[in-house]
Amino acid sequence: MHIERVRDAASDAVADYAGLTDVALRSTHEPANGLYIAESAKVITRAIRAGHRPRSVLMEEKWLPGLEAELAPFDVPVHLADAAQLEAITGYRVHRGALAAFERPVLPDPATLLADARRVVVLEDIVDHTNVGAIFRSVAALGADAVLVSPRCADPLYRRSVRVSMGTVFQVPWTRLPEWPEATALLHAAGFPIAALALSEDSIGLRELADEAPERLALVFGAEGDGLSRTALEAADRIVRIPMAHGVDSLNVAAAAAVVLYALQTRPDGEVADPAVRL
Repeated sequence: MHIERVRDAASDAVADYAGLTDVALRSTHEPANGLYIAESAKVITRAIRAGHRPRSVLMEEKWLPGLEAELAPFDVPVHLADAAQLEAITGYRVHRGALAAFERPVLPDPATLLADARRVVVLEDIVDHTNVGAIFRSVAALGADAVLVSPRCADPLYRRSVRVSMGTVFQVPWTRLPEWPEATALLHAAGFPIAALALSEDSIGLRELADEAPERLALVFGAEGDGLSRTALEAADRIVRIPMAHGVDSLNVAAAAAVVLYALQTRPDGEVADPAVRL
């Protein structure tokens, strides 16, 4: 690495970090330029240890000692800036003090990812980056093997998704699925029955699913508000609901995913199964 001090917040050298709060701009700019932004020393470290390659770093000098060993193998510029310069560049107060631009990894083919998986989470058109990041964290913690996202789902490598996930987006295998019904054919060909989470007259309760869950299973979650599309529901082999009390009919989608994954990890006697055995 080589150290460069920021002299001009408008410099092209730090253009990758400009206007990070503009979701519409970044959602177009980052994939098109083959990059994503990781925030905080912990997340940057997790990305590097997952095999991702940084192309530059922007940070306050006080964070350099904690990242120096991780960055030492890479021939990349490390731009040092004070807090005011960071805010001028990014458009917000960077509380965690360190940002890195990474090269995007090539996403695996869905069939290849499914070949070695047993339980997968499918996200259909969830556009809230916070929810996407929180779901990845639950997937990592509760033992699912992979996440598959629809073509219109929010980018798991968007800065907020990465930050909320605490870097688990680098640990959990993921890729994009094609549209339904091609996605249905892919999942079924790999031996995955499809369970969609939705309110429906013909739905079964979550405990019933947990009691009879097959070894391979794809769990489909949709955006809050509209929920799953008609085509996603038509693709499902089972519609599943989470039983609730006090007239509540739904949970935040990230909370719902955590509940479902935990329930499928828990045996009827209340003991938590070993994911390596159960999945």
